[in-house]
Amino acid sequence: MKLTVFSADGTTSTEKDFGLPTFEGDKGLQAVKEVIVAINANNRQGTHSTKTRGEVRGGGRKPWRQKGTGRARAGSSRSPLWGGGGVVFGPKPRDYSKKINSKVKQLAFSRALFDRASAGEIAVIEAFDTKVTKTKAINVVVGRIAPKGRVLLVDAPFAAETSRASRNLERVSLQDASKLNTLDLAQYAKIIVSTKALDAIIARVNGGKN
Repeated sequence: MKLTVFSADGTTSTEKDFGLPTFEGDKGLQAVKEVIVAINANNRQGTHSTKTRGEVRGGGRKPWRQKGTGRARAGSSRSPLWGGGGVVFGPKPRDYSKKINSKVKQLAFSRALFDRASAGEIAVIEAFDTKVTKTKAINVVVGRIAPKGRVLLVDAPFAAETSRASRNLERVSLQDASKLNTLDLAQYAKIIVSTKALDAIIARVNGGKN
């Protein structure tokens, strides 16, 4: 599959053939969905918690007598019907994590990579120039390759200078090639990958690592 390869400053480009995986039909689409759902679920902390009427402090005394006041019956001021009362069927701490088979992860990653590359949404840069240490300069390079939308930069690994210069760009995120996952491939308008990172990704796909 051919991808556009940009120079380090983003001014010139050529097309080069890379050994990316190819797919036909709908193979792998369900795997992509399952893996993205699992990644989002595994990122949830699950620490949310509310108190039931039995856990809210106070309310032990009956607010008023049962009959004769003209008001509705009330046994506790911590009833869910009262302000400051307990919560009915509220969230409690729980584990949202989902387990996904490694082969399904591999299939999803390969399919997502193929879809983004086929759509022309993956661009290759020869290398992220370590001499470019200013955020403004990085922004110019990224703007030449991807003028609009959220952008993911991928390297293997990032030089400290590139990381420091890029982290203040609101629409730009960074990811190491070894940690790139299916969700990363799906949620950005454009993915800019260094040639070194792309070689690592292709080796990872062919080697069966997740």
